[in-house]
Amino acid sequence: QVQLVESGGGLVQAGGSLRLSCVASGRTFSSYAMGWFRQAPGKEREFVAAIGWTGTSTSYADSAKDRFTISRGNVTNSVNLQMNSLKPEDTAVYYCAAPHSPYRDYPWGTTYWGQGTQVTVSS
Repeated sequence: QVQLVESGGGLVQAGGSLRLSCVASGRTFSSYAMGWFRQAPGKEREFVAAIGWTGTSTSYADSAKDRFTISRGNVTNSVNLQMNSLKPEDTAVYYCAAPHSPYRDYPWGTTYWGQGTQVTVSS
């Protein structure tokens, strides 16, 4: 059974940084792309960033470009999201995500989700 467990959320002032981590278990991590999504109160869940299974390809939402960096460790079965220059509008629950199918970059269809970690950016 695939499990995704996030950590690293919290409260930070505008302009600050946070690093989110997600550890995956239950299958061969290095065969699957990984990603991060977020959902703010009253809004739809939205894509933030994704990284391919080899770690050489990445994609970002426009809101995350130049501020967020996604990375993965295929030895530690983890995917990280370094978030810099945070803004109040980045406040949301952040979810780790992974496709059901191997060797597929985002957009990948059916998705496994973590439980989410809260990020709050104060102005």
